[in-house]
Amino acid sequence: MCTVIVHVPETADEPLRLLAVRDEDPARPWDAIGPWWPETYPGVVGVRDVRANGAWLAADPDHRRLAVLLNRADVETIPDGAAQSRGGLVLESVAGRSPGEHPPTHGFNLVEVDGPRVRVTTWDGSETRRVELSPGTHMIAHDDVDDDATPRIARWLAPFTQAHATPATDASAPAVADLDDPAARPGGWFAPWLELLEASADLAPTDDEAIIRDNRPHGYPTLSLLVCTATIGSDGVELSYGAFDEPGRWNRPLLA
Repeated sequence: MCTVIVHVPETADEPLRLLAVRDEDPARPWDAIGPWWPETYPGVVGVRDVRANGAWLAADPDHRRLAVLLNRADVETIPDGAAQSRGGLVLESVAGRSPGEHPPTHGFNLVEVDGPRVRVTTWDGSETRRVELSPGTHMIAHDDVDDDATPRIARWLAPFTQAHATPATDASAPAVADLDDPAARPGGWFAPWLELLEASADLAPTDDEAIIRDNRPHGYPTLSLLVCTATIGSDGVELSYGAFDEPGRWNRPLLA
């Protein structure tokens, strides 16, 4: 039940920006962003799932590709023993190989970034669908893109859309930090989105509208563990990572 917010630019000259919150079982070990697959996926960096050696989020900076995985419920029962790990889908995606029509996994939403373009590949255990995202701000969780039947999307998509700003750069302006300019604020361009995340944490982590979550009352052993930001532009992919001090509880992580 992770959450992704992504802003797709109007033109290829503008950067694409993405923020992702990971929900997972805290007992399942992971590694922070790093080059964990040098032999099989050289040049790829990401957040590694230690148990399956896959990735929740990964990027190939040289090719300006990024992928992040969100779990989705199966509409048909797939025995656990018959399902492969979904983490391999992320690594294959950043290698340029998207999932086929019948992935041997449980359901997912796979956000696939290729330069300024974004596609969400959805598999529900029965059917694969692909949606190309239009320019603008979008939100993805465990159902469809921008699905207002998902309470956290209904509550927060409009505020995230309003918070995103790309101010014009005036080369003649004095080099003085302007806190009204998102690029000059702590957290850079992502400061307004991080401030919204912090505001959203006023909700209880068990609230359906919460982004920083404790999903155990809903029947899942997962809590929000970390946040990643990504900027994909002409220079490649810039990633930042920060883990929460306590699963399911917001503290403003130092992104690095």
